[in-house]
Amino acid sequence: MSKHVAVLMGGWSAERPVSLNSGKACADALEGAGFRVTRVDVDRSVATVLGQLKPDVVFNALHGPFGEDGTIQGILEVLGLPYTHSGVLASALAMRKDRAKIIMAAAGVPVARGVTASRFEVARRHVLPPPYVAKPVANGSSFGVIIVKKDRAHPPQEAGRADWPLGEEMLVEEFIDGLELTCAVMGDKALGVIEIASNTGEFYDYDAKYAPGGSIHILPAKIKPNVYQQVQEMALTAHMALGCRGVSRADFRYDPASDTLVCLEVNTQPGMTETSLVPDLAAHDGLSFGELVTWMVEDASLDR
Repeated sequence: MSKHVAVLMGGWSAERPVSLNSGKACADALEGAGFRVTRVDVDRSVATVLGQLKPDVVFNALHGPFGEDGTIQGILEVLGLPYTHSGVLASALAMRKDRAKIIMAAAGVPVARGVTASRFEVARRHVLPPPYVAKPVANGSSFGVIIVKKDRAHPPQEAGRADWPLGEEMLVEEFIDGLELTCAVMGDKALGVIEIASNTGEFYDYDAKYAPGGSIHILPAKIKPNVYQQVQEMALTAHMALGCRGVSRADFRYDPASDTLVCLEVNTQPGMTETSLVPDLAAHDGLSFGELVTWMVEDASLDR
């Protein structure tokens, strides 16, 4: 009998639309691969819903707070339902970009120099000399990312808005000029390296990520072979140091002029839409989308 897979999607974070897209793509592919699939648009009754459904496996296609920060993972552990991606600790750690950087640096992965500050402090003064990047410490999809250029006199006052929805703390990091690179890890193996060029501006923002044609994925990235290998090694080291499981994706900045390479963050719930990076990387490695999601379901477990 085919496995019954509950695909969790939606939720209530700012990344709900992305999660719905990821969830639909994964559910469609799992059905195509012969699994019995139930699509669950997650709300706060998710434990009750899953308790009634009793699936064999939960495919987590949630993004952002609650879905990616160890919270839903804890619920699944309590319910005793095997699930995809990383467990409670790794999810919570990776979601807090500032804490994750401490772990990655201790494991020998270079990270950008930065500080954590309240959003009001960031709005009031330059907490680092420009150019720098300010972003919420615990959000994804490039929400709330502000690039402060070298010639900008004023600090980013938008971070102090009364209606700011992305948390009270921000991570402020030196801006590294150059290329945006990303590398996925699948189990204990690093896949290829993509260079991401944005078509919508100079930064890989929300629109560049999710709008069709918003970005160009250059795969394999046109960088020196030793740097390519270094990115793969760093992605795998970061994945292992944070305790990630299943599939993760690490994002990097590389400045060829100064040969500076830093890891920005590890995504434990990378996007799984048709324009997403991980399916591209898997395809480059010879895996179809259906084979990728099937591997993720077979890899699912408890106590991750």
